[in-house]
Amino acid sequence: MNKDTKIYVAGHRGLVGSAIWKKLESKGYNNLTGRTHAELDLMDAVAVRQFFDQEQPQVVVLAAAHVGGIMANLKYRADFIYQNLQIQQNVIGESWRHGVDKLLFLGSTCIYPREALQPIPETALLTSPLEYTNEPYAIAKIAGLKMCESFNLQYGTNYIAVMPTNLYGPNDNFNLETSHVMPAMIRKMHLAKMLNEGNIEGVRADLNKRPVEGIDGKASQQEIVALLDHYGINSERLLLWGTGAPVREFLWSEDMADASVYCLEHINFDDVRGNDPEVRNCHINIGSGKEITIKQLAQLVKVTVGYQGDIEWDSTKPDGTLRKLTDVSKLHSLGWRHTMEIEQGVPALYNWYLEN
Repeated sequence: MNKDTKIYVAGHRGLVGSAIWKKLESKGYNNLTGRTHAELDLMDAVAVRQFFDQEQPQVVVLAAAHVGGIMANLKYRADFIYQNLQIQQNVIGESWRHGVDKLLFLGSTCIYPREALQPIPETALLTSPLEYTNEPYAIAKIAGLKMCESFNLQYGTNYIAVMPTNLYGPNDNFNLETSHVMPAMIRKMHLAKMLNEGNIEGVRADLNKRPVEGIDGKASQQEIVALLDHYGINSERLLLWGTGAPVREFLWSEDMADASVYCLEHINFDDVRGNDPEVRNCHINIGSGKEITIKQLAQLVKVTVGYQGDIEWDSTKPDGTLRKLTDVSKLHSLGWRHTMEIEQGVPALYNWYLEN
């Protein structure tokens, strides 16, 4: 790539896409293009083809996806598989039809089996059953990485698939209905702190910025208190899902962006295909290689936010996969390592939340 290469970032307003866009700009790439969902529905095959006809991108970053936390994955199973398959089919297909030089596909480490060997190597893919709670999303992402691999083998394309671990950072999703564990925990802890301190105006200000189930800060105090209690938030305690025992790995989104741009600039399919005649597992795990329990994360968030109330755990709710740590040895061998540790990342994300 050179600085004038036309690069299309699909999902450029999201958590990862916005960080990749920012990273590309900081490195001097000056021919970036993106579209909001309102401007281009990636599930619309005709619209996607027209976009590629018009823009003719040379490089594509597929960071757009329908994503959410464990609650959303359980409730909207059809949406997670259908929408992600449609997005991938359209963007990867049109990239091939239009002769795109390079494509970076972003998946997720939820593609791996629930009982996978820890840390999880790329070779664990498709070796045993998936975690039930996010199975539809995982299957869609497996299909995406296999599309990249298959186009490379049949047509000689240069599509790289990367599987990031749990990401967090600027522009994260703090919607209590659909967010992942880190932003959900930060917002819940912040709201619990406001209630614990009797700061109802602080709660109203938060809901005015980010309404929940259509309820904003203009609602009655009774409505607000009932709404937050539904999400385990009240003036005395914060109730979180599961047991707190699961172990997770987290990666700062701007580190993920740096890894993504590194892959675009330095890694090609030939670097990851291996020598086995049966080519598979060409994707790359992107992570920190470090882990923390959900209970430890809650304590870190509690200290960061300054919450003084109690934290309780609802063991009737699912934990999800009990441990999910990626083996990042392939990534390290290709020359990239993370820089942001979670002890610095959580305060950075909370500060971003307060400022935005």
